[in-house]
Amino acid sequence: MQEYSMLTERFRRYGDRPALVWRDRAYSYAWLNAQIEAMRERLQAEGIERAVVSLETEYSPYAAAAIFALLGQSCVVLPIDGSLVAAKIEEYLDIGEAQARVGADEAGLSIRWRDGKEGKEGTEAMEVRHPLLRGLLLQRVPGLVLFSSGSTGRSKAAVHRADRLLAKFRAVGRAAKTIPFMMFDHIGGMNTLLTTLANGGCLHVLKDRSPAEVCRTIERYGIEALPVSPTFMNLLLLSGAHRTYDIGSLKVVSYGSEVMPPQTLAAWNAAFPDIRTVQAYGMSELGVLKTKSKSSDSLLFSLQGDGAAYRIVDGLLEIKAESAMIGYLNAPDPFTEDGWLRTGDEAVAEDGYIRILGRRSEIINVGGEKVYPAEVESVLQELAGIEEVVVSAETSGITGQMVMATVKLREDMEPSLGELRRRIWTFCRDKLPAHKIPQKIVITRESLTSSRLKKIRKPQVQEGKPNING
Repeated sequence: MQEYSMLTERFRRYGDRPALVWRDRAYSYAWLNAQIEAMRERLQAEGIERAVVSLETEYSPYAAAAIFALLGQSCVVLPIDGSLVAAKIEEYLDIGEAQARVGADEAGLSIRWRDGKEGKEGTEAMEVRHPLLRGLLLQRVPGLVLFSSGSTGRSKAAVHRADRLLAKFRAVGRAAKTIPFMMFDHIGGMNTLLTTLANGGCLHVLKDRSPAEVCRTIERYGIEALPVSPTFMNLLLLSGAHRTYDIGSLKVVSYGSEVMPPQTLAAWNAAFPDIRTVQAYGMSELGVLKTKSKSSDSLLFSLQGDGAAYRIVDGLLEIKAESAMIGYLNAPDPFTEDGWLRTGDEAVAEDGYIRILGRRSEIINVGGEKVYPAEVESVLQELAGIEEVVVSAETSGITGQMVMATVKLREDMEPSLGELRRRIWTFCRDKLPAHKIPQKIVITRESLTSSRLKKIRKPQVQEGKPNING
């Protein structure tokens, strides 16, 4: 594959420049290139070529090398975070029709054929049936299968041609010290890995994704770029970790994966006026597109290059891009007849820019009036004592739906449910129309943030730790 050779040739030229820092040890591009070749030799010896293979591991230099080695063997790769529960991993393996399972760590590659057979016999025994996967293997085109988080049901599997994702990096950009905040099985994490390494930057892998660890890493290594979610930005501000560590090296923060509450963006820019804040836009189905925010304090952005175009049809954003997936393995085709991807995001166009309002599936319909959860959450986050809040729909016999707010309070706050309801009504009545003010309040002791540092739109209650409803 031409794009694969392009990147490995760059790695060779980058030589002793650090490519990744993991567990406070630097790994050079020369090491990365050598590791890729060693892993390819091992894969060839095991008969793994033109196969559907899972890569189940934690984020590390070995994982990065394994991704490139598998693509170099014309494999279709299912990147899977090794910390997932076994049942979820098995679900992904079944949907993706994985023939072999690969792990990568300091000991090298671990390889298991799913049917117990090895080499060519293993490939033939685990026959790939889905036409999208078969097409990639027959054409010797490497691929990536990226799974949605599946928080509302069975995960959707988006199939990408790896050559189209890698083609975005033909032009060399600016090298930067970057924290890969999203995991490599997430489109944002994969994009950060590819962008940083293609441009000769350095990935600084976190020990954990707490605000304190992120700020410690920024201070210690002079991190310049940080791609995160709005939820994490809010958590960092609440933690105060930025006042303990010197994060002055940070030049740009890009945010995506969920709607940014205006109050969070305003608070962030007030705290960090010298950091450029950029809204990213990407989906498992699209890849991550190049964008330009109107300004650091604006929720408006435009698409920049990559052959991407957009249109808004009946209030929904549709995008056409060369990096788009070729289809789902287990869900209806989301493309229009003329090739535009229906994103599911409600959006408006303003002076040539786009503004995302929210996922259509999450919009609350109160007696025919639309309520966007992010709008209400943004107001509630200003109320003293609220640590996290998620707004969702609750059935109403009068208006069809009503607004429900699930709230996690600070540890030092323990108001009664009635008192909290009165505080929320008093606080919101001059900031929101009456139909947008939450009619049902749930107090929870559980976190409302997922492992991907996004809001959990359908919070689950753990047994023995009940919510308080009202």
